[in-house]
Amino acid sequence: MESNILTAVLMPLALGVIMLGMGLSLTIADFKRVIIYPKAVAIGLANQLILLPLVAFGLIQLFGLQTELAVGMMILAACPGGATSNLISNLAKGDTALSITLTAFSSLITVFTIPLIVNFALVRFMPDGEVAQLNVFHTVVSVLVITILPVSIGMLVRSKAQVFALKMETPVKVLSAIFLALIIMAAVLKEKENVLEFFKQAGPVALALNVTMLAIGFYGSRLLKLTERQSATVSIETGIQNGTLGIAVAVTIIGNSEMSIPSAIYSLIMFATAGVVIYIGNRTIKHN
Repeated sequence: MESNILTAVLMPLALGVIMLGMGLSLTIADFKRVIIYPKAVAIGLANQLILLPLVAFGLIQLFGLQTELAVGMMILAACPGGATSNLISNLAKGDTALSITLTAFSSLITVFTIPLIVNFALVRFMPDGEVAQLNVFHTVVSVLVITILPVSIGMLVRSKAQVFALKMETPVKVLSAIFLALIIMAAVLKEKENVLEFFKQAGPVALALNVTMLAIGFYGSRLLKLTERQSATVSIETGIQNGTLGIAVAVTIIGNSEMSIPSAIYSLIMFATAGVVIYIGNRTIKHN
């Protein structure tokens, strides 16, 4: 597969399908729920938009991750929660409505925060200018086109043809899962000569970030008096990231495949830890 075909066509197409699937599950009411439980939404967004990048930066320093892999980890930390988090929240007996609301808002806000965080990472971890800083306006437009546009189309379809949208939700989710697997495989294969070494370097950081944010999300929310179901959802939204977007930003917008490896590794790890979260949720959370 030619790298230009991957970056120019297949990657945006795959991400577009995934985000379209998320749009099919969203309604305007999902954005209005912030009025119903503003505290839970505020805590979730603070974890996602502020704590996650800070913890990622701290772990990068602690583990001594450097250059492209360090930037790649910050790219992942800048991304919103993925549509997968809504499914996991539901399976773990979390508050699915809150999960959808947090995913919707974080997806909107990170369009503008991604270029700021990524440029900070490029300056901090690649100070010699090996990779040029992102043009903020161009990046915002690019992320809008590959994320918010397909989500908006999905929402429009849902509002105009609800029966059709509901019927298409499952097929699109299956197709999204296939695309996600292919994207991860492509990212890994593109760096196949160094992939084992990259896993050794970035794997522990990705695992530590995932587990740390899951724990902070849940126990921090409980400390702030959210319900168990809300706390589980905040935990999942904080620990399950849109790795597909992270790979797309690295490969398509920046043009550096090595920076995509942390997102690929994190995506694999988060599915394993999500299984544990689902098991614990079903054992401990009372659905009330």
